Amino acid sequence: MYELVQAILKSAEKTDLRRLLSELRAAQKQYLLRNEILQAFGEYCNHSQKPAHFYHSSSLGKLIHYTHEILLEAESTWFVVRTRVASQEVWRLREDLSSMELMTPQALLDVRDAIANRSQPRILEIDLSSFYDPLPTIDDPRNIGQGLEFLNRYLCKQLFTNPEHWLEELFNALRRLQYDGIPLLINVRIQSVTDLSQQLKKALSLLNKQQPHEPYQNFQFSLQELGFEPGWGNTASRVLETLELLDQFINSPNPAVLEAFVSRIPANFRIVLVSIHGWVGQEGVLGRPETAGQVAYVLDQARSLENQLWSDIKLAGLDILGIQAQVIVLTRLIPNCEGTQCNLRLEKIYGTKNAWILRVPFPEFNSQVTQNWISKFEIWPYLETFAIDAERELLAQLGGSPNLIIGNYSDGGLVAFLLARRLKAIQCNIAHSLEKTKHLFSDLYWQELEEQYHFSLQFTADLISMNAANFIITSSFQEIVGTPDTVGQYESYKCFTMPQLYHVVDGIDLFSPKFNVVPPGVNENIFFPYSQTEDRVKSDKERVCELLTSSDSPDILGHLDNLSKRPIFSLAPIHAIKNLTGLAECFGKSKDLQECCNLILVTGKLHPDESTSLEQKAEIQKLHDIIDQYHLHGKIRWLGMPLTSRDLGEAYRAIADCSGIFAHFASFEAFGLTILEAMISGLPTFTTQFGGSSEIIQDGENGFHINPTNLAETAEKILDFINKCDTNPQYWQEISNRAIERVHDKYNWQVHTKQLLLCARIQGFWSSVYQENREALLRYLEVLFYLIYKPRAEKLLEQQMQRS
Repeated sequence: MYELVQAILKSAEKTDLRRLLSELRAAQKQYLLRNEILQAFGEYCNHSQKPAHFYHSSSLGKLIHYTHEILLEAESTWFVVRTRVASQEVWRLREDLSSMELMTPQALLDVRDAIANRSQPRILEIDLSSFYDPLPTIDDPRNIGQGLEFLNRYLCKQLFTNPEHWLEELFNALRRLQYDGIPLLINVRIQSVTDLSQQLKKALSLLNKQQPHEPYQNFQFSLQELGFEPGWGNTASRVLETLELLDQFINSPNPAVLEAFVSRIPANFRIVLVSIHGWVGQEGVLGRPETAGQVAYVLDQARSLENQLWSDIKLAGLDILGIQAQVIVLTRLIPNCEGTQCNLRLEKIYGTKNAWILRVPFPEFNSQVTQNWISKFEIWPYLETFAIDAERELLAQLGGSPNLIIGNYSDGGLVAFLLARRLKAIQCNIAHSLEKTKHLFSDLYWQELEEQYHFSLQFTADLISMNAANFIITSSFQEIVGTPDTVGQYESYKCFTMPQLYHVVDGIDLFSPKFNVVPPGVNENIFFPYSQTEDRVKSDKERVCELLTSSDSPDILGHLDNLSKRPIFSLAPIHAIKNLTGLAECFGKSKDLQECCNLILVTGKLHPDESTSLEQKAEIQKLHDIIDQYHLHGKIRWLGMPLTSRDLGEAYRAIADCSGIFAHFASFEAFGLTILEAMISGLPTFTTQFGGSSEIIQDGENGFHINPTNLAETAEKILDFINKCDTNPQYWQEISNRAIERVHDKYNWQVHTKQLLLCARIQGFWSSVYQENREALLRYLEVLFYLIYKPRAEKLLEQQMQRS
């Protein structure tokens, strides 16, 4: 970057830079973000009549395209430059353009505070970098999110360079494995790596004499005399294969052998999934406030985890010990349950043997609030006492401590931290969607937003939980570090200011192998291709088809004049970021789209007075206004009602029966389960290019990316697809088939679950290796909890009690 800057300052482009900055100052705006910077530079190039290549290829053009922020001070200009994902530099250019110097993150945060008129001479600085320094770190940003693969390669490399130390660490990890005090894999007869190697040879000799399908019980005592306890397998062939993998790894370590061996290690029997906000239930909850993709994700994940645990226990031969798979979805009990089952303490998860929803009530000291549903933005004062009560309930329900605790979203992540700390369990975090990048300047101007969103609590909770987690599961690479043009959700926590509260100098190591991209699957018992006619219920098909096209209801707006038109289908809660109003406006502005298509929307609500959220009320009214403004009656149908999961699955298929399409028009989408549901149903899908959802679809191959900020371009892209389908009817079928294949191949719960459990096993090993460093990190995070989070949570509780 230094060379690029010098090239500008020593050439004629210095004049262009001076003029551009002068124009920016004349606009009297001190803080510019990437889109504004590019727009201003484009305007400068146009009115200065620069050649076309100057915008992209000149030294100044390259600097501008790398720049994500410009901050204008009286005597200098600050550039926040991002030449690659996960890495930024801060440069200060003097007003006279005499020099440009590299600045520290601390200096940048001070300038941001000053521009927001919130400077403070001394402020708490949070810097977590020293806790990551001793740990193995990914070098290549392209490998971010591949933590499991990296750690496997790293361990194999260490075994070559320092075999004695690392084999001892591996041996100690195997020796520690137990279930409620019952030793697994290795007993006291094996006291060292040398003993293990010697006894392995004897065990392999013994097993080679057995019939492959000989049950483990028939040679159990012979293996125990050699020092090997249950857990290696349920038959002679399975035990032999597992011990051969261990022997091979000890003598010739490679990542593939390590992964195969670790996948067989019995380490997880009791798993807790923490998902607190919203309405966590199986019936009558979808479409309720803050209850959408996360609830479906968690319940599907619980089913898949339980199924995999039973399989692992049986294959390891541990069922003979009476060991059972146990999965708990931990959430809050809502006394005023509004007709749902969210007031039940315990609810068995459909399709499982031993997976349950365990609901624990919030404490009674503010019953006028805690008796009812509480928004995720207001939930913070109750989480610490909830965690204390939940610990007692979990131990009673499980009969022992969990091995793995998975925190979902910010609130679940914080409770997972508190529980894992006390129960000494492995902690996994799944953010789903971090709020920080959804709200522009939500850190810099947090005080203005505090009354509504309480971001001081949420961002502090995020910092604590993401750093405390042994590993983090994300659905996409972009969720971690974004793209060359956009900052990732986790990346936004790297360096930021909360003026007059604290500065985050280094909030997360984006190159840490704790990050693992493991996308979710879709429930294929409910969401399956429209062509699987043998699995569709005729009465459901007819009923849902009528619901989408013709039946009357107070919760449905609009009738369709011409049912032969190709349907455009969209499903989302009605929030500004989901941008259903943008889709309606895109449809309304395109007469050509209206000529050949109908628009069908499914949301949770139809009328503004049905919502308690001012933002949602405004969005609902805006959608009504757009329908009236563009005279869309007869061309649009709006279902303001929640659909059951089974009806939703049939709705996708009903649209596919009509050779329709699915449009996901969000301004930003972290991932998007509805995209997977639509694709596996066979619907050609058009999805926003902003966010991790763009990683699901390969543009033009198995779906299409759209820019929801460019309505004309989006309409043209949809029309181009429809015209191709009209010309070649097989084209719709080709895209439909590829969409189904894409989800089948890459997004399924079985692959997700196996990878997640592998991560848990590997990270359990690394946590024991770096135990002292991890303990120091956790103590630092406890300080943040007790000195920043807890006082602010208590203050919010006081405010809520005064209001109630």
